[in-house]
Amino acid sequence: MDAQYYSHDVRRIKEREFLCVKRGEMSVIEYAAMFNEMSHFAPNQVAIEEIRIDHFEQGVKGEIK
Repeated sequence: MDAQYYSHDVRRIKEREFLCVKRGEMSVIEYAAMFNEMSHFAPNQVAIEEIRIDHFEQGVKGEIK
C-alpha cells in the first residue's frame, strides 16, 4: 500500500485508523503486518524508532506485553 497514491482525505482517514489500530483477535504476526502496512499513512507517528515501538506495544493486548 503506497500512501502517496491516495488523496489527502483518504490519507487522513487511514492515519486515524492507524492511530486506533489494536491487535484484537489477530495473531501478533498479523498485527505486525497490519501495523507496518498502515504505518505508511502516518510517517510522522513512526519516524522515531522508540515512538514506533511504543505505538506498536500499545496495540498489543496486555497479557502479551
